[in-house]
Amino acid sequence: MKRALIVPSLLLLLAAGGAAAKAKPDAKPSPKADPAKKAKADDSSTSFAGEIVNVNVVNVDVYVTDKKGHRVTDLTKDDFSIFEDGRPVAITNFYSIDGSRPTAPAPLPLPPPSAAPAAPAPPPEPVAAPGTPEDQRLVLIVYIDNFNLRPFDRNRVLRDLRVFLNTKLKRDDLIMLVSYDRSVHIRQPFTSDPSLVNRQLTDMEKISAQGTHADSDRRDALKRIEDSQSPEEALSAAHSYAESQYNDLSFSIDALRDIVNGLAGMPGRKAVIYVSNGLQMIVGQDVYYAVQNKYKDAGGLTDSFDFDTSTRFRELTSTANANRVTFYTLDAGGLRSYESTSAENQLPGQGVFIDQISIQNLQSSIQFMAEQTGGKAVINTNDFLAPLERIAEDFRSYYSLGYSPQHNGDGRYHEIKVKLNRKGLNIRHRAGYRDKTPDAQMNDGTLAALNFPFQSNPLGLDLDFGAAQRRPDGFFLQPVEVKIPLGKLVMIPREQDHEASVRVFVAALDGQGATSEVQQTPVPIRIPNADFTVAVGKFYTYTLTLLMRPGEQKVAVGLHDDVGNASSFIARTVRVGG
Repeated sequence: MKRALIVPSLLLLLAAGGAAAKAKPDAKPSPKADPAKKAKADDSSTSFAGEIVNVNVVNVDVYVTDKKGHRVTDLTKDDFSIFEDGRPVAITNFYSIDGSRPTAPAPLPLPPPSAAPAAPAPPPEPVAAPGTPEDQRLVLIVYIDNFNLRPFDRNRVLRDLRVFLNTKLKRDDLIMLVSYDRSVHIRQPFTSDPSLVNRQLTDMEKISAQGTHADSDRRDALKRIEDSQSPEEALSAAHSYAESQYNDLSFSIDALRDIVNGLAGMPGRKAVIYVSNGLQMIVGQDVYYAVQNKYKDAGGLTDSFDFDTSTRFRELTSTANANRVTFYTLDAGGLRSYESTSAENQLPGQGVFIDQISIQNLQSSIQFMAEQTGGKAVINTNDFLAPLERIAEDFRSYYSLGYSPQHNGDGRYHEIKVKLNRKGLNIRHRAGYRDKTPDAQMNDGTLAALNFPFQSNPLGLDLDFGAAQRRPDGFFLQPVEVKIPLGKLVMIPREQDHEASVRVFVAALDGQGATSEVQQTPVPIRIPNADFTVAVGKFYTYTLTLLMRPGEQKVAVGLHDDVGNASSFIARTVRVGG
């Protein structure tokens, strides 16, 4: 029997209800083979005894400096204490980086009983330092908020950014360049070549930045208030301005949230360098103060709290912390001058106080984004090279502390506090995280495989595409064979058979950039005891049929072994309809 799962606008997923184990021998890959292709079955992973232990490790990146701002690199595990929701937790993983050299590799989490034993620990120094583990690799997004930037300010920052990218990143760092111009544009997909990003940054100096429109709207609102004949008229001008700006700001925050969510399934230490002229925490606050300044009894200040975006920014940083994303925010406005002191902008009754409120309001949000995620905010400077160098120190000198919480996927937000057992040192880290449910983690990983160069395939999952069949409406039915190595699954022995419980997650991306929602379907696998010994060396093939538009499509599949608590994520491209 077939079951339909509807995915809006892009595809209709039809999951074949009865898939069969194909008696196809498993090929051992050559050294040049794709690791996602037909990994050799591991017979030891098919046994089952006792209770499966799900190990969930929370990593907290910690930055430590002395009173002069210099990095402190000689701390050990015993120098730290971690508290979750006010309760102490044991540090199970400790990883220290001094410059680009690992000084204390983190131990691996305990595997489920069915997994192969962990490799022996590497010998101590002075052997060559190991490469950066995948969960410590830097994944950096440079986010240029053109909609909230003035052209001159932006181009000044871009010049320093190019120097930073050329001199401060390592060869295995991943960098992506994004701009926001009322919608998100990926100017350079993830790359390890900074020159490709810098080429795009140079080209970006030639395009418009739209922050000057916000400046013009603010000046118009202040003039309308100054020219008003009554408190009601002034409040109407303030309200109209704040409502318009709030709408624009909502889209700006949504775009940032989408980027952060897109990084969710990517392994590694994820950072966003965000460049703008600031975002208003309370939209129109300075304009409402201008009304109060002109009409002492207008009573309009409380109206400004209708446009308070602090909750939206808390949600954004909460999402960033849940996804291990740190914000480094750059106020491109630099050393700002007060508009009211210039002859062309001078208005009676509007002074430096109103400008001070405006600047503080713009900067408070980007300071909040950085502080809550353990990053840095760069404000009140025209020289961005020095602060960018300090940001680079975060990338190269830090401690990663891991602990295993008592809960696992409860979906709740948990506060984190790290304390030092040494006095006189400063410490930064993210404020908390949301413990994602297993389904949410699988959705994130599937979308990461779909949108980014990310694949993680410990289960040896493979995909094949069958011949697509055209329908009368112009769409195609595209078969997708999900090949699951039985030897990689944890299977429970029953009286008549061995049973595994896995779930398949699938999403697709078409040539126009439209992405489907992630859909999932359970795949119960039962192997008769008489066939079990032979079957562990075979693939179990589960066929999905996707209703797709013609053209090039990218399909990502995630597989979760519910018993073994193991996951794989892979993606393949197919041209539908020839």
